[in-house]
Amino acid sequence: MTAVPALTRSQFGRPAAPVRIVHLGLGNFTRAHQAWYTEHASDRDDWGIAAFTGRRPTMAELLTPQDGLYTLVTKGAEGDSYEVISSVSHVHPASDFAALVRYFASPELAVVTSTVTEAGYYRASDGSLDVADAAVAADLIAVRELLENGAPSVEDIAALQVVTSPVRVMAGLLARRAAGVGPLTILPCDNIPDNGEAFGRVVRDAAAATDSSLVDWMGENVAWATSMVDRITPATTDTEIADVEAAQGYHDAAPVPTEPFSEWVISGQFPAGRPDWESAGVQIVDEVEPYEQRKLWMLNGSHSLMAYAGPILGIETVSEGMADERVRELVQTWWSEAGPGLSVPWEEYAAALVERYENANIRHLLAQIAADGSQKIAVRIVPTLRRFRAQGETPKAAVTAVAAWLLHLRGHGAPVKDAAKDKVVALVGGTLEEDAANVLGFVAPDLAGDTELVRAIAEAAEQLLA
Repeated sequence: MTAVPALTRSQFGRPAAPVRIVHLGLGNFTRAHQAWYTEHASDRDDWGIAAFTGRRPTMAELLTPQDGLYTLVTKGAEGDSYEVISSVSHVHPASDFAALVRYFASPELAVVTSTVTEAGYYRASDGSLDVADAAVAADLIAVRELLENGAPSVEDIAALQVVTSPVRVMAGLLARRAAGVGPLTILPCDNIPDNGEAFGRVVRDAAAATDSSLVDWMGENVAWATSMVDRITPATTDTEIADVEAAQGYHDAAPVPTEPFSEWVISGQFPAGRPDWESAGVQIVDEVEPYEQRKLWMLNGSHSLMAYAGPILGIETVSEGMADERVRELVQTWWSEAGPGLSVPWEEYAAALVERYENANIRHLLAQIAADGSQKIAVRIVPTLRRFRAQGETPKAAVTAVAAWLLHLRGHGAPVKDAAKDKVVALVGGTLEEDAANVLGFVAPDLAGDTELVRAIAEAAEQLLA
C-alpha cells in the first residue's frame, strides 16, 4: 500500500515568503480569513506571516511539521472545494516569546494582526487596561523589574516571560524602539467595535504603567488600524481530515472548514506598507463603523431572531430556518426594518446573507447563537425598535425577536446559556404582558413605559406559541 504524502513545502513546491506580518492568536478563523486574503493578494510572494498560537500550543504542533501549510475546505451549497494556503511562513507557540520579540525588532516587520478575542484585551469596565487582573499585574511587574536596570536590549526583552496580549505587544514595541527599526501598523481583527482604538488603549495603558516614554514613541511610530471581519468557520473534525486525504491524496493534520462568503473592511494607515489586500477583495475605507453596524443589525440581528424563534418552532439550524416559510418571512421582514436605518447600502448584503443562510453544508446551530442574549438583544434589535417607536410605528420582526427571547427565558426553545442567566430568568414568570414589560425594561429602559409596545410583544409571544 502506497503511503499518503504529508503536506509540506518541499512536497508541494511552496517556498515560504519573508515574514512581514506577525499574527497573535492563530486559530481556524485566522487561517480562513486573514491568511486567505494574504494568500490571494497580488504581491503574496513578498508577505509571509509568522503566527503565534493562543495559550494552547496545539496549532503550532500540527502546522510546524507541515511548514505552516494547510488546506482550506470551502463548504459551498453544491459541495466542498479544496485549496492549499501557504501564506503562514512560520508557526510558534505563544510560549516562544523570544521569537515574538525578535520579529518585532526586525526592520522587515510591517503589520501585526490579532485575533485574541475580547477576553484577550484584558479591559476593565471603562475600556482601560485591567491592572487588577492577576496576570496583567504579574506581567507589568516583570517589565518594571527589567526597566529598573536601565534601557534594555532586544535580547534582554526577549528573556521576559509575559502572557497577556497587551503587555506582550507593549514589550514587543519596547524591543522595536531599542532596535531603532521604524514604524509599523497594529491591526486587530477581533469582533469588537473600533477594535484598533480598543486594543491601542490597553497597550498604551501597559506602556504608561511601565515606561511612559514609550507612549510618546508609540504616538510617532505605531499606527492603530481598525477592521471588521466576517466568515463562518466551524471547528475542524476528523471528517475534514479524512475528506482532504480522500479528495486530494495527501494527509493534512489541520484543514480548515469555512463558508464561501468572506468580508474584511479596514481603515487606517500603514506607514511600513501592507499586502495588496484589495486585489483579494478587502475594502479599504475611511470609517469601519457603518460596516460594523450593518453586520451587527443585518447578520447578528437576524441570527438572534432565528436563534430564539426557530427552536420554538422546532428548527435547529440556520439553513433549516431559511427553509421554513415562517422563519424566512420573519428574517426578511427584519432586514426590511433594520436596513433603512443604516448609512451604507444593505440590499445586496441581505441578498448575500440569504445565500449564506441557505447553505446546508454549514451546520450553524441556533442553540449556539442563542447564548448570552442579555448582551445581544439591546445592541442588535433595540436600535431598530427604538427608531420605529420614535415614528409611532411598531416593527413586526423586531417585536417578534424580543418576544421570542422572552419565551426563551421562560423555557421554550433552546436552553438558556447566559452569563446573566439568574438575572434575566428572574424577569419572567408572570403573565405574558408582565413579562414583556420586565424584559423590555431590561433591554430598553427608555421604552419600559410604552404600553402599546408591551402589548405588542405579549401578542407576538402568543402567536409564536400558537
